[in-house]
Amino acid sequence: MDWLDEVREKMKRKNQVLFSKDSLLLQDLRLLVEGQSRRGLVLWALDLAEETVAELEARYVGEDRPRQALEAARLWAAGTIKMPLAKRAILDCHGLAKELCDPADIARCHAVGQACSVVHTPGHALGHPIYELTAQVRTYGLEHCQTPVEARVQHYVDRLLFWQTQLPAYQGPWADFLCR
Repeated sequence: MDWLDEVREKMKRKNQVLFSKDSLLLQDLRLLVEGQSRRGLVLWALDLAEETVAELEARYVGEDRPRQALEAARLWAAGTIKMPLAKRAILDCHGLAKELCDPADIARCHAVGQACSVVHTPGHALGHPIYELTAQVRTYGLEHCQTPVEARVQHYVDRLLFWQTQLPAYQGPWADFLCR
């Protein structure tokens, strides 16, 4: 069975989320993620979230909940605000998903929320790829998604490796809990 077969099975079962941390497609990324520092994962996740927020902003002009979640997560990671404020903004972003009809954009909202939650725990690190890849399948359809989905996974790897090399030079402030 390949990853397309896994997705096909999930679609048959009418699952909303078409990937998981155990998906065949994500195994190499998962291993790479497990070897990263917490701060490196935060920078990577917020970088990915920025891309997804830009997509949502282009589609929903004037809707600022994804951007607010991202900005709150950045402030939280920098130690400027505390978890409750960031958590509220992240939950509001997830709440937007409940108001949308497009399954791809619903997944994108959840992808942003998951990426922002990496500040809280690295366990959320694969959340953005899981939801964003689901959005890719919903956008392109099962028959046309293989190339864009696999390219996106490579993009995740490339960006993670980028942040791994850039972390030592990163000058931004960090919240105390991210310095331990």
